[in-house]
Amino acid sequence: MSSSHSKKAARCAFAAVAIVFLLPAIAYPQAAAGSPASPADGDWVAYGRTVLGDRHSPLKDIDRTNVARLAVAWRYHTGEMAPKYATHAPTALEVTPLVVGGTMYISTPLGRVIALDPVTGAERWTFDPNLHRMTHFGDFANRGVSYWKDDTRPAGAVCAERILLAAIDTRLIALDARTGKYCDDFGRGGSVQLKWGLRNIPNREPEYEETSPPAIVNGLVIVGSAVADNGRIDAASGEVRAYDARTGALRWTWDPVPQDSTDPGFRTWIGPNAHKTGAANAWSVIAADPMRDLVFVPTGSASVDYYGGERKGQNLYANSIVALRASTGKIVWHFQTVHHDLWDYDNASPPALVTIKQNGADVAAVLQATKTGQLFVLDRDTGAPLFPVTEQPAPKSDVPGEEAWPTQPVSALPALSPQSLSSDEIWGATPAERDWCRTRAAELRNDGTFTPPSERGSLIVPSNVGGAHWGGVAYDPQREIVVVPTNRIAAVITLIPRGSYEAVRAKETQGERIGLEYTDMRGTPYWLKREVFISPGGSICSPPPFGALVAVSMRTGKMLWTTPLGTTEGLDKIGLKVPADIKGMINLGGPIVTASGLAFIGASTDAYFRAFDVETGAELWKAKLPAGGKATPMTYRGADGRQYVVIAAGGDGKVFGKSDEIIAYALPKDRR
Repeated sequence: MSSSHSKKAARCAFAAVAIVFLLPAIAYPQAAAGSPASPADGDWVAYGRTVLGDRHSPLKDIDRTNVARLAVAWRYHTGEMAPKYATHAPTALEVTPLVVGGTMYISTPLGRVIALDPVTGAERWTFDPNLHRMTHFGDFANRGVSYWKDDTRPAGAVCAERILLAAIDTRLIALDARTGKYCDDFGRGGSVQLKWGLRNIPNREPEYEETSPPAIVNGLVIVGSAVADNGRIDAASGEVRAYDARTGALRWTWDPVPQDSTDPGFRTWIGPNAHKTGAANAWSVIAADPMRDLVFVPTGSASVDYYGGERKGQNLYANSIVALRASTGKIVWHFQTVHHDLWDYDNASPPALVTIKQNGADVAAVLQATKTGQLFVLDRDTGAPLFPVTEQPAPKSDVPGEEAWPTQPVSALPALSPQSLSSDEIWGATPAERDWCRTRAAELRNDGTFTPPSERGSLIVPSNVGGAHWGGVAYDPQREIVVVPTNRIAAVITLIPRGSYEAVRAKETQGERIGLEYTDMRGTPYWLKREVFISPGGSICSPPPFGALVAVSMRTGKMLWTTPLGTTEGLDKIGLKVPADIKGMINLGGPIVTASGLAFIGASTDAYFRAFDVETGAELWKAKLPAGGKATPMTYRGADGRQYVVIAAGGDGKVFGKSDEIIAYALPKDRR
């Protein structure tokens, strides 16, 4: 996890429709008003506004004519900049707040949950799980909580409304939404330990974490996990599990590495150690369709990411979108976005469940943007692509013991980010820097998209960060437009034979560059060397823009617009040298859209919060934040009648800066 065209290849004649089971015809009930799938217009009840995850708000008070007048309405400090909350590893405030029934709920990296007044930002209650702050968690973040209402209990009863938190230390916690107190009837005194019962037990606490809010559907709390990359071939396993929202009792478990020999995916894992493989976990946000009794699970790469000699084969159901029956955990259909992943191409972006029009009819669809820079649009009932997908030939591996899969799926929709990097496209901040980048590129294996890792070093485009990244997509249903933030930088992956590691590492310790890391991939013949493709002088070798916000029309299947996202402001602090007039920087964080035709996003390293015109991509407003808005914003209507837009402006303690602020914006009261 961690994070524009390929060389011409003849398209194969068959479609990449990796579907195993199909849904029978079902008469679907309608979502009740006020349910998680259909909340009050002014509320934001789940990470993606609803459990469907489309991130579209029907609010339109803030529009293209007045968005430039947005101003700070209130600020809230979580307090976690204080010495008493010091941690061993940097933390990232990446929460997307919820607003339900007149209360805002936020969570912090330390698992603290806080209820606020949405109009003033005043604190109503706080909860602290007292997790061990000195643990060196890899992604020390929490992206939000989930809300559930128990319709069997009287209104106002204890725990009739619940806040569910998946804390980074893998406790699933249920709280009374009114008071912030434990729901004692859930699990053991209000919590369930998610490490219990895993097929592969974590070998250290930070190997297995929780960073995303759980999905809640039809009385079940469904959770994935975050598993540390590249440590060992039998890393902690990535089971997805469902728990009773009232009692915390385990209802079902689904393992993305099949253990049942009768499962059609079982035979796609080849080798004596293949079925012992770990990860393939769902660390992103899981979407749900309560009416269809389905959850849509975005799975990641199997362990280890960059060498698959111990897990040969296609590796279903890793790197897939898997539709599970929510009530049972049984597979309904699956679609694999990368076969036999060797590039850390997790499905980091949450699926978005939307309705598109095809041939004049409404079609329930799943949108999945990927680190490979692809946008897949799938039928929600069957998993069949609604825009064509073809299997294209992919380069062979030259690493002993490795067998790269011979084809990879490519969407007919336009690529969201560049798919290759030729010598002519290589960039540098100065002629000397460009020459260094070109010389270095000439030494690397560079066979376009899906170039396998190698001992000489391979140029990987898009990088493991993406392409489309964990920020995900937002969908405007009126205009039928998908908005996606993307990165456009390359990485270099080198596999170092164990006998050579010490000499190579010692040689490169001096003058080590930004973004360079080494990892012992235990159980394989190799150490991993992973680096962003930049020069020793801090020049990015990929051409600008290095990051962009893009929009794709579902009406035409065409790229509607591309606009650089972010500026060079602040890059000098991390040693990157880019001329000030260059636009479009590395970004992490998600977009939202509103009925008034606006897209809001932070995400950029320059620490601005921006609004764009959904139809044109024009930037209409921006506000400076105390640190990068490395989060997905949200919007709601307050009790005072005003529309608010909120973002966690917390950075990550590293590239994005550091803060502990939640900031709400609104139009001035006399100028709405």
